[in-house]
Amino acid sequence: MQENIPAYGLWSLVVLNSAVFIFFAFTFFKPTTTRDWRSFGAFSAFIVALFTEMYGFPLTIYLLSGWLQTRYPEIDWFSHDAGHLLEELLGWRANPHFGPFHVLSFIFIGGGFVLISAGWKVLYEAQRRGALATTGVYARMRHPQYVGFVLVMFGFLLQWPTLLTLAMFPVLVFMYWRLALREEREVLAEHGEAYARYMKEVPGYFPRLGARPARRVDT
Repeated sequence: MQENIPAYGLWSLVVLNSAVFIFFAFTFFKPTTTRDWRSFGAFSAFIVALFTEMYGFPLTIYLLSGWLQTRYPEIDWFSHDAGHLLEELLGWRANPHFGPFHVLSFIFIGGGFVLISAGWKVLYEAQRRGALATTGVYARMRHPQYVGFVLVMFGFLLQWPTLLTLAMFPVLVFMYWRLALREEREVLAEHGEAYARYMKEVPGYFPRLGARPARRVDT
């Protein structure tokens, strides 16, 4: 009976899944400034591109179908499960939803959303008080929300890699890096030495393993 269910062309699922994840990210990130909306919009474009290939039109499979069918003739590459390319290419023949890359993807995606949420709560309280955000997750890294978005996107790449999202990923990482640098210049201009001390104590993107959180920086 499942053989009658189409693998692609499910545009209602494209719209539904895109809307759910974009709304989910919106509730965590809550963009307010033009810069926030720019970073959130880039993430949303990545999500739409991902689900378009996952449920709508498998562009990557079509473009690679000749090579894939020649190299792996036993696989029906236009079935939905075959879209989990990493599991298929490495010989995982059980349900791909329980494959190693699919499970690992949920860890990255979940961790990313946790970082985005935790970062927003600290940042919101700090902005409300007109102070620097240096507590909570900001005591471990200076840009937890950008790191969170990158983790979510990387998790989706592990789960369902496509040529378009693979091309978009480094561009978006570079964009977030540029946005972070611009933010830091603005915060330095506003808070001066206090933020300079914070920058010396707290890494930008990769927390120091085993290190104690930085002490609160007074403004």
